[in-house]
Amino acid sequence: MFAVSLGDDGAQLRPLEPWQAEEFLAHMDRARGLVDPWIPFASAATDLSSARALLQRYADKQAADTGRLYGIWLDGTLVGGVLFRIFAAESGNCEIGCWLEPAGQGRGLVNRASSKLIDWAVDVRGMHRVEWVASAANTRSVAAAERLGMTRDGVLREACLYRGVRHDEEIWSVLAAEWRAARG
Repeated sequence: MFAVSLGDDGAQLRPLEPWQAEEFLAHMDRARGLVDPWIPFASAATDLSSARALLQRYADKQAADTGRLYGIWLDGTLVGGVLFRIFAAESGNCEIGCWLEPAGQGRGLVNRASSKLIDWAVDVRGMHRVEWVASAANTRSVAAAERLGMTRDGVLREACLYRGVRHDEEIWSVLAAEWRAARG
């Protein structure tokens, strides 16, 4: 296993794997109130079996090179994560996403972890375009895309039906050349 440092505060980015289902479930229980209003991620992990199944889906996606899932640990506790929800190497496009529990908020963890994912996607895997999709009402997620230097491509009006409510989806992206230029 590996861990990537996210800075001087001891935060780390590590793979999230099926054997960590118990730790992941405990984290999802702490994060549920922040995650559930926007995405079905936490509601897909409500017991040990479903948590393990979600982690296995991403292990299978990683094996197929179509997605990846990483946790963010702070002081040895899983407090959030980032993922490649979609990873299409053949087209050079991917979509990243994130989530945090309350203990992880306000520390820049999403920005630092997402930057590591974008660096890897662009520099190692040669991705051309990295997307971020968020409910327009999820102001924290929209602000995260902005902080990453992404461009708002547009809004898909009422495109996402979640829990009986239609949400507008904002599409944000950064192109490889833009990402490299921003890093200097």
